[in-house]
Amino acid sequence: MDWISEMTFRVASATGLDATDLVLDDRTRETLLDLAGIAAHTSGDRTNAPLLCHVLGRAIGRGATIEACARAVHDFAGEG
Repeated sequence: MDWISEMTFRVASATGLDATDLVLDDRTRETLLDLAGIAAHTSGDRTNAPLLCHVLGRAIGRGATIEACARAVHDFAGEG
């Protein structure tokens, strides 16, 4: 098991959440890594990458899709 999968299960266990609700599929994982890269490179501040991922997670948790979030980030970065 890779680090992020192990951490996902540990977070789920520690918070009483169902781990299957937290597991990232390969497509979502790649999208998040792409968006984190955009945040770090276009802003000039690497700390924006994890902060953006937190914002995206909150948005998705409230019903947004990863695709809509990705479009917003790409559009803002001038890549849309």
